[in-house]
Amino acid sequence: MKPAITVPGHRALRHRSLALSFSRRSGSYRWCSIGQVVVESLIMAGRAQIRTNSSALIAMIADEDTVTGFLLAGVGNVDLRRKTNYLIVDSKTTVKTIEDAFKEFTSREDIAVVLISQYIANMIRFLVDSYNKPVPAILEIPSKDHPYDPAHDSVLSRVKYLFSSESVASGRR
Repeated sequence: MKPAITVPGHRALRHRSLALSFSRRSGSYRWCSIGQVVVESLIMAGRAQIRTNSSALIAMIADEDTVTGFLLAGVGNVDLRRKTNYLIVDSKTTVKTIEDAFKEFTSREDIAVVLISQYIANMIRFLVDSYNKPVPAILEIPSKDHPYDPAHDSVLSRVKYLFSSESVASGRR
């Protein structure tokens, strides 16, 4: 098992689609979804506060199979104005529609995490790379037809940049 998220005060070990979450505050372990661990880690990080009077949502921009799987897992939401927290992308979906959905999801206060298929993120790479707020967190995921490529992951490239900057600053290289 590899560490899924490393935030001070919160550790998680990933196993398939579940994560074993350990909280230093309560001193207990529990199995939960990876999305819950991400949201809890963001809250515990203390950098950005998610409103606690209502639950935070996970938004999706992906192909039909991926979105359907997450909807069956309970991620879907439709508000009173009939706005959803997901966009199904197919061959007829324009890049402008994807850009608008990304901008809407990242500006909504009730969304804590935006999951986007990596091949779709490549279509709007300039928006994904220029986004720098901690909440909502942007996570690129693989899809059934397009495998994950770590070379294109914006989060992974930022982590590599930070670690290379720290090693240069501390004299370790």
